[in-house]
Amino acid sequence: AIHSVQAQELKCNVTINSDQVEGSNKAVFNTLQQSIQEFVNNSQWTNLTFQDKERIECNMLIVVKQVQDNMFICEFTCQSRRPVYGTSYSTPTLNFKDNNFVFTYQEYDRLDYQQSTFTTNLTALLAYYCYLIIGHDMDSFSKLGGTACFQVCEQIVTAAQSASLDNAEAAGWKAFDSNRNRYALINNLMDEAFKKYRTFYYDYHRHGLDEMVNNVANGRARIAKDINVLKEAYNARPATYVVGAFLDAKNDELVNIFKGGTSEEKKLVYDVLMDVDPTRQSTYEGIK
Repeated sequence: AIHSVQAQELKCNVTINSDQVEGSNKAVFNTLQQSIQEFVNNSQWTNLTFQDKERIECNMLIVVKQVQDNMFICEFTCQSRRPVYGTSYSTPTLNFKDNNFVFTYQEYDRLDYQQSTFTTNLTALLAYYCYLIIGHDMDSFSKLGGTACFQVCEQIVTAAQSASLDNAEAAGWKAFDSNRNRYALINNLMDEAFKKYRTFYYDYHRHGLDEMVNNVANGRARIAKDINVLKEAYNARPATYVVGAFLDAKNDELVNIFKGGTSEEKKLVYDVLMDVDPTRQSTYEGIK
């Protein structure tokens, strides 16, 4: 298929760190890095047209812990960001760490993904994260705009659950195995109970950050007005991952926004954040 050069959604920088792996033959890691980078950046994930300057900037870091018989046991982090209207600032939209990133790969394996069939765990993992990134980006520009992408993530999870994977590869896809895995995150995002959270995510970006170019105080007030949604989502399901995932991306940004806020805003935001994310107290002290 010939894709127009303008069509790809992602502009991703892929890094593979193999420092923990013994042995001198590092060629396979370079090949893998190049394959993943091309797969992520040259695939057309949606039927939307993106101009080159609109492509979503993101990073994927794969830390290889060990390799046994072509099985790569890794930790994975993906981060994406989007520009804030009228500024040179980019806001983090996703910062997600996956401790169960395990796949089988032989040097020069082709990375081939078809949406309706499960080919390999590696392409399923990468496709899941590509759709997760695009979905978050779209949710930040239009209300519930990422739903179609999140539905594809759900389909990938379902396909992976019914694929005959060994235990190590199957781990992050399992339902109810962990409240911080790939299944849990997409399950939260698609849950009716978290629609309000996703609307907050949209308002935070469009009516909060994007407004700040016109009026910082108004943009900040808008975020403060809605921030209680985090507490509601958290209280509804304390084991939920979606609030934690939001704050993994936004904790420093929230401090930067609200350290210049009114005393009412500071107190409100600090209290909510301490309620839902007490482990980051030292970061949130910066608001005061």
